[in-house]
Amino acid sequence: MTVVALILCLFAAGVAALGVVSPPRLLALLRKTQTLSGLYLLGALRVVLGVALIFSAPASRVPGLIAIVGGIIIIKGVTLPLIGVERVRRLLDWWSAKGSVFLRGWALLAAAIGLWLAYAIAP
Repeated sequence: MTVVALILCLFAAGVAALGVVSPPRLLALLRKTQTLSGLYLLGALRVVLGVALIFSAPASRVPGLIAIVGGIIIIKGVTLPLIGVERVRRLLDWWSAKGSVFLRGWALLAAAIGLWLAYAIAP
């Protein structure tokens, strides 16, 4: 499970890095997921990541924190499809209206968290 968690953390960090380099490309990618099936797919990926983090936690550098983060990610994954496409669309519109500096800042934070998680669970 550590390998799955590591791959998903690096994937998330890579997508976030895309937002640092090119916010319009990240927005275009996110807009493609604004369907019910897209929300289910993203939710499922979050649940898989959360479960993988929980199973990887005992062997990680900070087991308690990794387990908590895994639980939070599972909750976010389960609730994402329940939020609904229209609300996600409005949230993305609000987020994109804040400008590229705002987007880059959040993307940089997300990339840092993804890389930190990968570091924390790496053998």
